[in-house]
Amino acid sequence: MEPQYKDEIFTKRVRAGKRTYFFDVKSTKSEKDFYITITESKRVGEEEYEKHKIFLYKEDFQKFSDALDEAVEYIQKELLPGVSEPTDVAAEAEKE
Repeated sequence: MEPQYKDEIFTKRVRAGKRTYFFDVKSTKSEKDFYITITESKRVGEEEYEKHKIFLYKEDFQKFSDALDEAVEYIQKELLPGVSEPTDVAAEAEKE
């Protein structure tokens, strides 16, 4: 019998209007390496979805994170200067 391994070990779903994003941490068959898949799912029919997937490998995590942070920061500071940064919903709820 072939040993069982847990391919998907963590998932986070983010609903954003008509789109849903999935951030999944998966292990390789050897269970010694891990990677992230980022999937964008968009409904295009009654029961039909269009999906796009990115595979992000551990050696690229920091570079990807740094580039994403820089791009978001640029948009917030340079392209949307009059719009405040998103608030932390949990922190706002604690204030009430």
